[in-house]
Amino acid sequence: MRYFNIKEFDSPDLPGSGELMDPFFLKLLDKARGFAKTPFYITSGYRTGEQNKKVGGVSDSAHRYGLACDIACSDSEQRFKILEALLHVGFVRIGIHQSFIHVDISSSKAQFVCWMY
Repeated sequence: MRYFNIKEFDSPDLPGSGELMDPFFLKLLDKARGFAKTPFYITSGYRTGEQNKKVGGVSDSAHRYGLACDIACSDSEQRFKILEALLHVGFVRIGIHQSFIHVDISSSKAQFVCWMY
């Protein structure tokens, strides 16, 4: 990866768990980061079951399978750049929160969706 360190994707309760992230997901995310020309700060990558419960994640969260991450965003300009880049590289599952953007590649969930938290 050009723009990320795999440790950025570790679950806080399991050092090294960033290694469990899906390689294709990471490749797409790295490509999006290059296109966006703005930093992507990962606030949540891989999650253990315990960590997922702690943050209130759904039981079948894509984070549990290394198929998702949350990217911090602090203002509307940065949010736009991140969203534009994610869409440009082909992500089709995006959730928008005031302080982060969730992106995943879970094939078992609805595709071509964007939701609000």
